[in-house]
Amino acid sequence: MSADGRSYEERLPPFRHSPPNSLVHKLKLGARLLADFQVRTVYQRLRRMLPALEGTILDVGCGESPYQHLVTGPEAHYIGIDIHDAAKFGYHNRDAVRFDGRTISAPDGSIDHVLCTEVLEHVPDAGHLVGEMHRVLKKGGTGIITVPWSARYHYIPFDYYRFTPAALEPMFRDFSSVTIEPRGTDLTVIASKIVVAYLRGILPGRSPSSWARVLVAVVCTPIVAGAVALGHLSLAFGWGSTDDPLGYVVHVKK
Repeated sequence: MSADGRSYEERLPPFRHSPPNSLVHKLKLGARLLADFQVRTVYQRLRRMLPALEGTILDVGCGESPYQHLVTGPEAHYIGIDIHDAAKFGYHNRDAVRFDGRTISAPDGSIDHVLCTEVLEHVPDAGHLVGEMHRVLKKGGTGIITVPWSARYHYIPFDYYRFTPAALEPMFRDFSSVTIEPRGTDLTVIASKIVVAYLRGILPGRSPSSWARVLVAVVCTPIVAGAVALGHLSLAFGWGSTDDPLGYVVHVKK
């Protein structure tokens, strides 16, 4: 049920994003990096950047801390925080520090780096939470924030915004340095949408009957394979327009 009283059916809820701490979860991550371009484009950035960070790293809206394993610096200390009722999003991270979603319980200037991935669209007052990230960061501290742009309505009804660069720039204006990068291109988006439509058609409970799922799988699998290949090529060679990407990465420095 949405805030205005209308009912929505989330036909393809987001898959749980778990850390690769078991063989099954490692296989799931491999599959997502192959065909889930939203996750892949976030993971690619973090895999390059997180191992180099030292000091305290605060993961705001950490979920199940799927990127904690990338924090490998000898002097790095990871802290994940999430809302008290994170279970409504399907997350049950016992190690996460709970907060109210607005005020981060850390002293001013006490954090070296902030991480916040695919969270701000679920925060009613996203600007306030960005201000909290700025407050807790040390002078010279950095942040990596990702937001979706071309993404389906998800975690209904707790999905409020899609941010353009023109909206992100003033949100982060208190930082001394802000860089906004697109994640993928419109061709990556097309590939991602085809994969989503395919999964919606073949997963149990999402289509009218088992024979229909088999038919979709047989007929559409070659098309989906081509779409996945197109998505990877668009990322590798920059094919397509960045005016309609999957989302954005915001790099900030206080």
